[in-house]
Amino acid sequence: MATLFGQAISRAELEKRIGDLSQVAGFRLLRLQEGREAGVRVADARTGSGLRFQVTLDRGMDISLADYKGIPLAWRSGTGDAHPSHFDPAGTGWLRTFPGGLLTGCGMTYLGAACTDAGQELGLHGRLSHIPAENVSVRHTWEGDECLFTLSGEMRETAIFAENLLLRRTYQFSLGSSAVTIRDEVRNEGSGRTPFMMLYHINPGWPIVDEGSRLLLNSRGAVPRDREAEKGVGQAFTFSAPVPGYREQVFSHDLVGDAEGFAAAALVNPRIALGLSLRYRQRELPRYTEWKMMGERDYVVGMEPANCGVRGRAAERAEGTLQHLEPGEVWNAVLHVGVLDGSTDIDRFVSDHSLR
Repeated sequence: MATLFGQAISRAELEKRIGDLSQVAGFRLLRLQEGREAGVRVADARTGSGLRFQVTLDRGMDISLADYKGIPLAWRSGTGDAHPSHFDPAGTGWLRTFPGGLLTGCGMTYLGAACTDAGQELGLHGRLSHIPAENVSVRHTWEGDECLFTLSGEMRETAIFAENLLLRRTYQFSLGSSAVTIRDEVRNEGSGRTPFMMLYHINPGWPIVDEGSRLLLNSRGAVPRDREAEKGVGQAFTFSAPVPGYREQVFSHDLVGDAEGFAAAALVNPRIALGLSLRYRQRELPRYTEWKMMGERDYVVGMEPANCGVRGRAAERAEGTLQHLEPGEVWNAVLHVGVLDGSTDIDRFVSDHSLR
């Protein structure tokens, strides 16, 4: 049974009170019209709890805008949800169309730092977030008094004489929930063995990120990426007000999973008793990276589960950690992203997942 506006309500009683389910929740397909965003398809989602987010269908089915009861959840850059035709794949050109947002997908055949691997020039973070979705479908289904909303679509990364990877992505939430589940299935539909790298770039921003906010993990330790990160390893879990001239710091964390094989993380602001939670299956995503960026305007913390590191494909190959998909092989991932509303909600999540 759904809880809406503080009231537990059955399907029958709800349907007496509304003209259509879209009055309280659902997906609505829209198209952006202005500037570099012109033509971009989005799916606007409302869960009925106050959680609202937009899936950019033409940008790898990423999540761009997101808010909860009017409070923004994610950092947004000045690039906006630029149409994929503006993508610059060379070097760090990816940054020219990186909107931030609640989720940006990185991959599928390469990600991380720009590099040259096996004679191929590879830019930052891959092509996934600029691939338009196909076969998009939206539906809702009732199971007794519970209503489930589902959005699904497919993105293909392919080239003649090269890779052919098909990603089927599904978003699902229940009526009245403050969380969304993301299920990804990647199949190698090509005839050859293909490098495979996936990272989920989750980007909470102000006011969840603020002076006094904390990143809560069950971590065996933080490993700094470089000398810049070494300067801040002692403050990897805490955050300051924006700092002029701040240089990004990146840390790798070794997270402890639970009995079900899931790892968890939360970024919380105790002052406003609000947080963002993440839970994901570790079997497919054994690595976790923290991107700490305390700069003015560029004020964001990245929560980034992945199957690889972020130093680029050449580094993964050299270290013997580069993953591949064989022809016909299928890879599946499951992530849950949610809002923690109030001290009780935060404390329960922290206790349930042994975070600190």
